[in-house]
Amino acid sequence: MSNRENKTKPQSAAISARLRAEANSQVAVISQRFFKTGLGEYGEGDVFLGIKVPVLRRLVREFCAAEATVALALLSSRFHEERVFALLLLMQRYKQADEVERENVYRAYLANTAHINNWDLVDVSAPHIVGFHLQTRSRSVLRQLAVSSDLWERRIAIVSTLHFIRSNEFADTLQIAETLLHDKHDLIHKAVGWMLREVGKRDQSAEEAFLRMHYRTMPRTMLRYAIERFPENLRQQYLRGEVQ
Repeated sequence: MSNRENKTKPQSAAISARLRAEANSQVAVISQRFFKTGLGEYGEGDVFLGIKVPVLRRLVREFCAAEATVALALLSSRFHEERVFALLLLMQRYKQADEVERENVYRAYLANTAHINNWDLVDVSAPHIVGFHLQTRSRSVLRQLAVSSDLWERRIAIVSTLHFIRSNEFADTLQIAETLLHDKHDLIHKAVGWMLREVGKRDQSAEEAFLRMHYRTMPRTMLRYAIERFPENLRQQYLRGEVQ
């Protein structure tokens, strides 16, 4: 066993024990309903400890010296909050890392998407790792993720572009939104609508140019999310199909 492995197992075990000490069974029951863990639902079988995100963020600060290998060990946990913690820790490591380690964290993230398997896990991490990393690099991987058979990889593709939107770059968001326009899953409809709304907050004309081409055929949930912040009269025109 390598020296790194010798350190990783005790550290990950210590963090797991610390998280379990924060567990709340009542919160866990509510979370399991909220994140749709029932038979046939998108989060089927997910298990919760019952720890709220502000507590997890505080614990990340407590264990901020832990290496990325520790985060990756926790990312395969069956407990949802351990996976959230792992992603928050990876984000912290990425932020502090040099270019070589950032590349390693980014690659590890994409190699472990099977464990980034709920919308909150994607949303908290994808812009800060995938989006940030691709800011000055080829973004072709996002096109690949957008056509993945895996729901969460498709959500990573669109939500990662939030980082670009915040830099007033909209082309990737709009291109991936078009790819996902007729996706069958409600969680993709919501994510695309959200990203379109974020574009519109910075440049409503850019969002509306996209909407005028597609709003009559896009899923209703996607449209509602996209136009949520529009003036009420304009929002109603889109909903009634009256915008030319």
